[in-house]
Amino acid sequence: MDVVKDSGNPVLDELVDRLAANPSPELLDKLGAVLRMERSAPSRTASRVFCSAYDALTRVPADVACVGRVVALLCIATHHYAVEAKPEGGLAPAADAVASARVLGDADWLCKALKIYGVLLADTDNIPEAIRAYAEALDLARQTANRLQECDLWVNIGIAYQYSQHFADAVACYERAIALAGDDPALRASSRLAHSNLANAALESGETSKGLASIARAIEADPEPTSAPELLARVHSEHYYTRLLLQAGLYEHAKQHARVVRRFADRSRSRRAQVLAFIAEGLTEIYAGQIDTGLTRLQRALESSRGGMRATLHDALAALIKGYGVAGQPDAALVYLREIQRLHQDGLQAQVLMHHTLHLERIDRQLDDRPGAVLEQTQSALREQLGERDLVRSQMAMLEQQSVAAELHDDATGEHCYRVGRLSSCLAAEYGVDERTCFLIDLAARMHDIGKLAVPDGILLKPGRLTPDERSIMEMHTIAGAELLARSGIPQMYVAEEIARHHHEHFDGTGYPARLKGTMIPLAARIASLADVFDALTHVRPYKRAWRVDEALGEISRLRGTHFDPELTDLFLALIARLRREHADLDAYLGEQAKTSPFIRARRELAEALKADVNAAFEAAR
Repeated sequence: MDVVKDSGNPVLDELVDRLAANPSPELLDKLGAVLRMERSAPSRTASRVFCSAYDALTRVPADVACVGRVVALLCIATHHYAVEAKPEGGLAPAADAVASARVLGDADWLCKALKIYGVLLADTDNIPEAIRAYAEALDLARQTANRLQECDLWVNIGIAYQYSQHFADAVACYERAIALAGDDPALRASSRLAHSNLANAALESGETSKGLASIARAIEADPEPTSAPELLARVHSEHYYTRLLLQAGLYEHAKQHARVVRRFADRSRSRRAQVLAFIAEGLTEIYAGQIDTGLTRLQRALESSRGGMRATLHDALAALIKGYGVAGQPDAALVYLREIQRLHQDGLQAQVLMHHTLHLERIDRQLDDRPGAVLEQTQSALREQLGERDLVRSQMAMLEQQSVAAELHDDATGEHCYRVGRLSSCLAAEYGVDERTCFLIDLAARMHDIGKLAVPDGILLKPGRLTPDERSIMEMHTIAGAELLARSGIPQMYVAEEIARHHHEHFDGTGYPARLKGTMIPLAARIASLADVFDALTHVRPYKRAWRVDEALGEISRLRGTHFDPELTDLFLALIARLRREHADLDAYLGEQAKTSPFIRARRELAEALKADVNAAFEAAR
């Protein structure tokens, strides 16, 4: 980042000069106060102000810790998020704020920094890291009995779960926030936001009655908004209300609330609000039989959202898919479904790779800062000290967590990826693969379905059978995953790329995406295919019961030579028989590495916290 010599704020410029000469806590406190004022009332030079301030802060030694430094960094992070609408720009200052708060040793400020960092992570599609940040922040809020922070955190955790389409988890978090807020006036805003988001989650999951009750409470608590943020929040609430009323078949009531959406959207002058108003009006007209008028209005929503934030474009496309579906025009709906698929693939790939790059940069910095390193020690020597396996494991860690997140729709425990990896490694060893490659196959097979991140939610979560067109989009997850992994910059990732691309190929050439046959299918993919199918068969999925192990082995045996490599199938059947003899709990053995996952650990901590709170509330009510 270039140094900004003149920010347009003389007070800040003087502070920056003085900080360069004397980076003291007193000057950092003053910097925090200046940026807090700039954040509350941004000037025309706000971007330059925050850029100059961040450049100055990166030059201050890390051990100079004070509240002012944390405040300044959080102001910079939230400016990128709320004003620039570029959450990725706020990631580095938010991470620095967390680090500074740790040095400071202040639990309240660490909690606030982790919360803001979590928001930025979630908005840039790094849900696993967001959940980790929120779990730590929640623990701090509960330790310090800070009910406002705890309430806000439950709302933010719910939003993160909702982003990843885990609606039941999201609803539980919102309900916890509502219960925690009670009738406390200081927590009214948090309660209102929880009610509004709960209604949105209920809309998406089809729980219409719950959604209607919740959105009514949200609107009652916000009778007449005036500020821009309040107006936008009300637009969201009225938009959800309209959609829920349509879902309930209450078309006249929906029309009334669509008019309210328009009124508040026009007052807000927000582009996002205008898109939501077009969507509410368009869907209402389609449900009322005014098909052409409604579709035209949804097209206007799409036009208004192009070039804006990805979430707005997604909403407009999803509304068009819904509208054309209701209008009985599935071919037109498919056009927009494919565009959503491209949006998911391109956007998520960019975000995942951005976080992966940042992760690799952190590893390199840790290597450079390794205790005892002296000038003549090169980074390559330090890498050798660390050991190739530990280094590769560390480099793949972020992508591994994203792979776990991609599978949570089918496997709520998050352990499927780890069982497939371990079982693939064991089968590779049975085949005679060397130990180093077996290690790589273990890590690589965990990422076999990372491409599911690019599949539209409407297909991924569809309860019934997919149409042929939907199936073709679903099958693209193999290519999407392979392309993402190929761009990771890790030489050893070639094994993961092969598995992601070809684990749905069949030995007889009837699989996808390339219809490869026999040994044209890479060995690692043939191995992972067996492990993946076995684990999927023997565990509960939303669409099926868990098969008994013997049933699953019978099915795999039946598919020997068609789906699966015959030689590998024979080795696999013998391997499972041996592992069952040696391990009373086969799942525990295969899923052992899941215990090391920070993401899975954080999810469990949050689930336990929710359960404890519900039990406490039940006991108090007895």
